[in-house]
Amino acid sequence: MTPRRLFALVLTATTMACSGAPASEAPSGAPSITEDEIAQHIEILASDKFGGRAPSSPGEALTVAYLAEQFASYGLQPGNEGSFFQDVPLVDITADPEEAPFTVAGRGNPMRFTYPDDVVTWTTRVVESSGVEDSEMVFVGYGIVAPEYGWDDYEGVDVDGKTVVILVNDPGYATQDETVFSGNSMTYYGRWTYKFEEAARQGAAAALIVHRTAPAAYGWETVRNSWTGPQFNLQPEDGNAGRVAIEGWMTEETSRAIFERAGMNFDALYEQAATGSLRPTEMGLQLTTSVENELRFSDSKNVVALLPGDEARDEYFIYMAHWDHFGTDQALIDAGEDGIYNGALDNASGTAAMLELAEAYANLPDTPRRSILFLAVTAEEQGLLGSKHYAQNPVFPLAKTVAGLNMDGLSNFGPTRELVVQGYGMSELDMIADAAAAAQGRRIDPDPEPEKGYYFRSDHFELAKLGVPMIYPGNGIDHVERGSEYGLEMNARYTRERYHMVTDEFDDTWDLSGAVDDVVLYYEIGSAVIESDTWPNWNEGTEFRAIREESRR
Repeated sequence: MTPRRLFALVLTATTMACSGAPASEAPSGAPSITEDEIAQHIEILASDKFGGRAPSSPGEALTVAYLAEQFASYGLQPGNEGSFFQDVPLVDITADPEEAPFTVAGRGNPMRFTYPDDVVTWTTRVVESSGVEDSEMVFVGYGIVAPEYGWDDYEGVDVDGKTVVILVNDPGYATQDETVFSGNSMTYYGRWTYKFEEAARQGAAAALIVHRTAPAAYGWETVRNSWTGPQFNLQPEDGNAGRVAIEGWMTEETSRAIFERAGMNFDALYEQAATGSLRPTEMGLQLTTSVENELRFSDSKNVVALLPGDEARDEYFIYMAHWDHFGTDQALIDAGEDGIYNGALDNASGTAAMLELAEAYANLPDTPRRSILFLAVTAEEQGLLGSKHYAQNPVFPLAKTVAGLNMDGLSNFGPTRELVVQGYGMSELDMIADAAAAAQGRRIDPDPEPEKGYYFRSDHFELAKLGVPMIYPGNGIDHVERGSEYGLEMNARYTRERYHMVTDEFDDTWDLSGAVDDVVLYYEIGSAVIESDTWPNWNEGTEFRAIREESRR
């Protein structure tokens, strides 16, 4: 059964609902996807030689050269006017940890907190110094303004020039009530990116998020590793003058101490904030803090490779993955410790999958119906910057981009009975995935941890919010021999012991057989779209559907 036939079955037998299609013969390019080649790519990209693949570093030069060489060896074309590269102008803002005072005054002796043990602060403004002095602190609950939910945490308060203190995630997570936002499934309103953006729209001078491990979905060490050291941003014309002067996180312990000083019951306010009855509350405290920055301007690179189509050459399907990680912490090296953030799973593995897919499609005996774009993006770890730049400056029009699939991490603990899709139910791509998985003798499951908002945390989202239907699969959980409990523990162990840490290194004992199954499934999902003449859409009620339909008029 060809991919085009498989897609036709989905359309005919299911009217864009889950198909019970019989098992199909593997697409002709798929046998080139092997465990050994995936492992080889990961081992190279995650080697110490590549230095953790930080943007605008010697490790970047090695990484993008390796990717371009691989794409060229498969016979793919440069995707950007004769080049495999798209320049991404970045500014590297590095705060001096010795020059980051954080003092809360009022209701007694000033309270002083330590960077980065108690607080982590920074600015996205492209300036050498930024801060606030005696800025009144206001607790604004979840910091959400969502008219469609009848929700406004800023109602009745003027926070101009003030510091807003914000809870992480959204009220649905706190209440576990499916009628509140999306219940346990995080909405974009729960993402830290939204909270800083909304604080700026409200005129705040500073915005501080209260860190709690469960609703944040990661511990304080992840905050320390992710928001200290060089912080990359795109180079906007206004130098990000519209953002708040200080953005940051506070540990739960720090936050509780501040609330106690303010005479406020943190737990009671946490519960009240989830009900929508909390009004913004002046804390009677004043924040003084600042950051001193070193600025470095540079160009990083997205890597863009093209396999031109035949009948619908000007229509594009995107496979994407981010190639970057956190680079090298020289202070750790100088102290005699491991300072290289190798990023083996995150995301040398997803990049390896993209290379294997490129080779598989290049091995096809016939030209695909639609064109295929392989997009390896930079600076994902710094806020999806490479994908944001591509979305704002697409090499090929987004209105002509049919759909896409993003890869950010592969399974390394063996085969599973299912593939998990983040944000399942948002677009018709999920039904295509259902049919392709059934043909593999597997199933598609929704994210078992929707409260963590994974759909909003990787590069596809920059294209999705501009209307392009994007599917974001993750590894399965239900191990074929050891069951779901084992898969959940392996995921939890990775988050606890390796995620965004120097310990995310390649291990030749990994079982990548499940990764092969998954990458073959990525191939079949893409092929179903590439070989069809149908444009998958967002499902009814999804906020991106209207954007997509408007772009295609």
